[in-house]
Amino acid sequence: MARIRTIIMGAAGRDFHNFNTFFRGNEDYEVVAFTATQIPNIEGRKYPAELAGELYPAGIPIYPEAELVDLIKKNDIDQVVFAYSDVPGEYVMHKAALVNAAGADFRLMGTDKTQIKSTKPVVAVCAVRTGSGKSQTTRRVSLILRDMGYKVAAIRHPMPYGDLVKQKVQRFADYSDLDKHECTIEEREEYEPHLDNGVIVYAGVDYEAILREAEKEVDIVLWDGGNNDFSFYASDLLIVVADPHRPGHEVRYYPGETNVRMADVFVINKVDTANPEDVITVRDNLYALNPDAQVIEGASPLFVDDPEAIRGKRVLVVEDGPTLTHGEMAYGAGYVAARRFGAGEIVDPRPFAVGSIKSTYEKYPNTGTILPAMGYGEDMMKDLQETINRADVDLVLSGTPIDLTRIITINKPLQRVRYELQEIGEPTLKTILTKKFGK
Repeated sequence: MARIRTIIMGAAGRDFHNFNTFFRGNEDYEVVAFTATQIPNIEGRKYPAELAGELYPAGIPIYPEAELVDLIKKNDIDQVVFAYSDVPGEYVMHKAALVNAAGADFRLMGTDKTQIKSTKPVVAVCAVRTGSGKSQTTRRVSLILRDMGYKVAAIRHPMPYGDLVKQKVQRFADYSDLDKHECTIEEREEYEPHLDNGVIVYAGVDYEAILREAEKEVDIVLWDGGNNDFSFYASDLLIVVADPHRPGHEVRYYPGETNVRMADVFVINKVDTANPEDVITVRDNLYALNPDAQVIEGASPLFVDDPEAIRGKRVLVVEDGPTLTHGEMAYGAGYVAARRFGAGEIVDPRPFAVGSIKSTYEKYPNTGTILPAMGYGEDMMKDLQETINRADVDLVLSGTPIDLTRIITINKPLQRVRYELQEIGEPTLKTILTKKFGK
């Protein structure tokens, strides 16, 4: 019987995971190609033979998604697997129509064939959209579990933008590991805050191999999700974060709604800065899809080193890139801090943008007067540095979770905006985790 000829549409994350867990070594299927979108510098490479297995001695080519229809027709493709996240449901169906019109089947893979089971308890933190507040929620969970006497490692959703073979299994215990693995800004934004809290981080490409390494040294595995993807691991407790700044998105984005329907616990974050009616809308939507999940309301209060130094100043606001781009947020913590602490003017960075930063504004025009801290490679980091240094401002206000001055040189004063999750009322994460895992 002929093998089912397959293309996997992705963005260097879920696509590789679906291949590793289901297609690699599966003689019923032949994965002819991956296509890539969302993330720069992925297409034009190969998923390497060292990771692809013995059925693919030459590796698997990765093409731009724009070539999908031609690839289907030229290669007699039977099915296309959609494997990336944080897109409207309508967008998914447009891709399905495109694939079907070209003659192939369209497939979305579920949890049974893609989630790996651990020998240790797993707590997963996922979300309905990028930028909802997964990171601070994951940090809060890690500290609660540590205070309960458990050793915890955070396993972070993949961001493999470099040498995939070298990135098969990565372990981060301190800042030197970030340099060793040549981490991008996007990776550092997720890893550094865990390291600051003394929590080991694992990441990479092969998530079964990663899990087996983490299991050797921890009591509980903490899945630190990316975008609004669902967990790569079967979880004992699934916490899903929702954002009332984008009411309705919890039921309109893929695969965020998948998370909503599976959740054990919802954290409705940012209620301190959201419209109360929007909080109610989100709560009602979550209840309609999953009435059995517990609901926590939380805030993400902001902290800066010197609020008075912001007052009256012309500031450049820098936010984490993915939240502004495919997360579609018009602003983040840096913008809120600028307004709250009395900045005289939030300066539009677009006239100063160069290279890849300028291209980012062209691709995501709704980003507006905020600078996304894009840094998927050394060239992008240089473009970010030049854009910041060209800006005619008094102060840079950075809402990214990292210290940008560790990786780029900035020629003007900078203040970081920090934020952590604070639950409001009961239940709290501590209450729920103690009930689930209390000794």
